[in-house]
Amino acid sequence: MPTLSTHVLDAALGRPAAGVSVTLTGPDGAAIAAATTDDDGRFRFPDPVEPGAHGLRFATGPWFAAQGRETFFPHVDLAFEVTESQPHVHVALLLSPFAYTTYRGS
Repeated sequence: MPTLSTHVLDAALGRPAAGVSVTLTGPDGAAIAAATTDDDGRFRFPDPVEPGAHGLRFATGPWFAAQGRETFFPHVDLAFEVTESQPHVHVALLLSPFAYTTYRGS
């Protein structure tokens, strides 16, 4: 089964976003794992993920608040599809206080 990782970058300051809480949801919408990004803004989920629609919720509001920074987004929800043909899925989030973008990394 495929593995999953994520990477959050603070695009406004040009550095990794360490300490962002992330929740993974499975195909049924239920939370299946929770994590916090490391000093490099990364987290690799230890367990493989089943094929199907999944979601990552990034707790951006609390993260910005802890730095004394304002943000428009209390959280960022990303939905993505996992298939058996993918040995690894990497979801990247580029974050700033008033905008974000995402892409499927490698």
